[in-house]
Amino acid sequence: MEVGLPADHPRLHGPEVPRAGTGIVHLGLGAFYRAHGAIYFAEAMKASGGDWGIVGVSLVRPDQRDLLRPQNFAYSAVELGPDGEMPQVISIINDVLVAPEDPQAVLDAMSAPTTRIVTLTVTEKGYCHEPSTGRLNRDHPDIRHDLANASAPKSTIGFLVRALERRRGEGTRPFTVLCCDNLPENGRVVRGIVLEFAGLVDGGLAEWIAAEVAFPSTMVDRIVPATKPEDIERLAGRTGVLDRSPVIHEPFRQWVVEDNFVDGVRPDLGAVGVELVADVTPYEHMKLRCLNGTHSSLAYLGYLAGHETISDTVADPVFAAFVRHLWNSEIVPVLQAPPGVDLGAYTNSLFERYANPAIRHRTWQIAMDGSQKLPQRILGTVLENLTAGRVPKGLILAIAAWMRYVGGRDEKGEPIDVRDPLATELKALSDSADSAEKTVEALLGVGKIFPSELAGHAAFREALIESHRGLIEKGAREMTKDVTNA
Repeated sequence: MEVGLPADHPRLHGPEVPRAGTGIVHLGLGAFYRAHGAIYFAEAMKASGGDWGIVGVSLVRPDQRDLLRPQNFAYSAVELGPDGEMPQVISIINDVLVAPEDPQAVLDAMSAPTTRIVTLTVTEKGYCHEPSTGRLNRDHPDIRHDLANASAPKSTIGFLVRALERRRGEGTRPFTVLCCDNLPENGRVVRGIVLEFAGLVDGGLAEWIAAEVAFPSTMVDRIVPATKPEDIERLAGRTGVLDRSPVIHEPFRQWVVEDNFVDGVRPDLGAVGVELVADVTPYEHMKLRCLNGTHSSLAYLGYLAGHETISDTVADPVFAAFVRHLWNSEIVPVLQAPPGVDLGAYTNSLFERYANPAIRHRTWQIAMDGSQKLPQRILGTVLENLTAGRVPKGLILAIAAWMRYVGGRDEKGEPIDVRDPLATELKALSDSADSAEKTVEALLGVGKIFPSELAGHAAFREALIESHRGLIEKGAREMTKDVTNA
């Protein structure tokens, strides 16, 4: 990331004083976790003590390690609110490891008796599973590699199982696996994938994990747009020091965690606003469907209509009306509200967050990895509406927009940089079809995305074909207007 500042500009550097010992290993050290979970853990230590320092693990590239190491692993978290920017320096990270360079070092960190929690933000695609079923994708190349290479795994699941295998062999208590990704019932899903992999390794290991390891489900919420070079330059001008890896985030944050940890050992999260509950499911469904589902819908339709960010998109009255239609008519009617939550007030607060002009959350960024996100964010809501005898035309239009998007051309005929693990397959299917009917038919046949009960639903298919045809003939904005005016 090129930044227009002198090479000798003073650099942010974290404190040299001894830090807390490492109690957490985090896989997938991206911007979201550093703007969310890491801040909560830092605040919990400040409030109540404990050795809960973090060793981050980059599973693919050394970029984050190389940016943070010269800063003694400190970084700035910058809140963008109505009153301007509010930066703070976070110094909870003790080290960053790069898995492909030294997988043994990662296993050593995860196997250390002092490590009591392993947290995860590896995105939906990082679990090497089939989103439509939640099962392990045994044909995934990283899974095949990890089954054959116990000492040098590549995947999140491989590292979890091999580290737990080592702890079992050494007689060390297991760690808690705390998933912070947007998967419904994420703890249960990750537990199932881990147990399936472990069963292929050693039946006794799978039994031990099932009996001893905790996989609490969580719901995480904070909008964290990608950091741009101009953000770095602006922050350096304000603070007088250069931070090459700051994170930008909105004021709002929420973390709901199932209070289920190995031996009950965890930081004092309740002291810093984390909601510790017995059942996370209603919170997960509310957030995944109300926030993530509409975020994805606005991303595909907004991108096709020429809007760069979510705030730009909802500033357009057509899309503002559309997102409220999704909430009021298609999403909330099939939701169970968490205890004490007013869903109308919740969705109103979401709209205010979307409209925050200081948060430049790009539609293209949210549109990434749609093949992994749609089953979690949209398809379940669609199926529940269909089961109730309603055809949710707004969400179906969003799916049609995704189908248009993965074809790789926007409404002006310009190429789209589609980032998705199935991008090549989806583009080939799209290119092989010469009509809305054939495009829908081809893409609904991707069983990794669409469950058979949805793909084979006649009313759904008919509405999806009609929506796709409309996007081609009338464009995203007009089709969006038609849904809300129907």
